[in-house]
Amino acid sequence: MFHRMIFLFVVVLALLATQVFAQVAPQGAPQAAPPAASAPPPPPQAQQQAPVQSATNAVTQAAVQKGVLNCAGRINQVVNFLGFTKNAGAVMMMPPNQPDANLIPIAMEIPIQNGVAYVSASFAPNQANGCGATYDSVVYWPQKCDVIANKNFGTLKRIGTLSKTIFIRDGGVTTKIFFMPAGNGCVTIKKEFVL
Repeated sequence: MFHRMIFLFVVVLALLATQVFAQVAPQGAPQAAPPAASAPPPPPQAQQQAPVQSATNAVTQAAVQKGVLNCAGRINQVVNFLGFTKNAGAVMMMPPNQPDANLIPIAMEIPIQNGVAYVSASFAPNQANGCGATYDSVVYWPQKCDVIANKNFGTLKRIGTLSKTIFIRDGGVTTKIFFMPAGNGCVTIKKEFVL
């Protein structure tokens, strides 16, 4: 509880120094990139929990400014983990009432090597872990799905298909990677939730 109060105090001080909007503009200083094994960005690898948050990012600052305090630490942790930098962008969809007690969806465009990832993240307060979080990271690859699966996710076990076309690799209890053919290429969707 004491650490949370200190974190919120630091966030409030940061907000006094700068104005942030619900539609988040790119940040001025780059944030720490996610660990190489956690991508996209770049390619998502097996399950890995988000590291402890580093600097307060612009998405977190916008959330706090709009009254989201219960999930501020989790938003900062996950957004930093996903590689949000000055070249990324985000839109936060704020509930009309009680933003600190409702689901907060955030859409992000995050640059990766040779392209971009679309990331949809949601944060829910009052969960068993304080604030529940889940995200889907979507990336298009110009190669076939089997090639991408073996090259970038070869250590993950193939566990079947959703129906006929989209197959799944298992990254553990909290992470699954879905492979969907798209023309001559492949779309991967990394789905993860934070315990």
